[in-house]
Amino acid sequence: MNSMNTDGLFWYPMINFQSYWRDGKFDKGYMLQSYIRYYLARLQSMFEYKGLPDTIPAKWLEHYLLCNGNALIVKVNDELYAAVGGHGGEPNEYYVPTKYVVANPYLVDKVFTIDDDSVLVYNDTYAQGVLPLLQKYCGQLVENDISMNIADILARASINISAKDDKTKASAEVYLKRLRAGELGVMSEQAFIDGLNIREFKDVASSLIPLIEYHQYVKASLFNELGLNSNYNMKRESINSNESQLNDDMLHPLIDNMLKERREGVERINKMFGTNIEVNFAGAWLSNEIEEQTILDNMALSSGVDDIGSSDDVVSDPDDESADVDDADVKIYPDEAETETEVEEVTDVEPETEVEEETPTQLVDALEALNESVEELTEAISEDESEVQEDAET
Repeated sequence: MNSMNTDGLFWYPMINFQSYWRDGKFDKGYMLQSYIRYYLARLQSMFEYKGLPDTIPAKWLEHYLLCNGNALIVKVNDELYAAVGGHGGEPNEYYVPTKYVVANPYLVDKVFTIDDDSVLVYNDTYAQGVLPLLQKYCGQLVENDISMNIADILARASINISAKDDKTKASAEVYLKRLRAGELGVMSEQAFIDGLNIREFKDVASSLIPLIEYHQYVKASLFNELGLNSNYNMKRESINSNESQLNDDMLHPLIDNMLKERREGVERINKMFGTNIEVNFAGAWLSNEIEEQTILDNMALSSGVDDIGSSDDVVSDPDDESADVDDADVKIYPDEAETETEVEEVTDVEPETEVEEETPTQLVDALEALNESVEELTEAISEDESEVQEDAET
């Protein structure tokens, strides 16, 4: 059983109210518990149960599985209950304990035999639950929250002003007070200016940027571990859809294992106690499964269409003597069919009209007429040039 202090985890926050601050410092323990509570609340939406008896509320069954790593389903007074405890007894051939000790003062105090009078359901194969995972990432978030808070406070101190004497100090305080009030001040004496020593601090605000990026990276890594795609952009620029889908494959292993263990446990419960319980993904996890399954179906459909389109027509082999072929079953090869079609198309073409060839006499007459036209054109151009020259001289 995981050793996490769950004091104050339930029931109501106002009863167990604590402040993030203690003695002027952050209370890391309370901040860590708050982070873990919020993520456990999110994980309550991961799975949906159908057919659970009223004596086993789904949220408490999930709480046991997520926090304890396992839950024992037992029958007490003809009613089924979920309980937590510890392993014990002699291990089987695979070194797995065969007994489970339950000490619940409100329910039962007994040592149960696993798969004999009870069913042990696991959260994951090694029954770790999610608390070790949440403690790791939420611890990093808490530390980064404190770092960001310190950087945020130091960002207020852009300069450091020191004075040589009390009079200069008092004048500087009055000057700053007027600035805060929105009033402009005037330094009337050179001694006042000479008595101040102003030192600029490093731009502490710029250190917030890498802290914010680290915070987003830790949160995205945790969500990815829990099966939700939360991309962290370290490029400081926009990313395309292909880059946003690079880590889709890493989302499934853990949550698929969690669903597998729950389904196997539910199957054993139904077999032993005659129930009809079902479990499946829910919420955002179910939406992601439906979306990915739709994409896979479309890919398979597209692949099937391509395979059909690329298949060759089946043509019978005329040399195959083993086949009983009738005259009506004989198929024409593609080349023969194309040849017959081409012949039909050629026979349907109308004959072209014959063109009469010109005689040599006709060609000579045409050349003489062309020469006469050229001579007339040349004379006309010469006359135009003479008129232009006379006009220019005039």
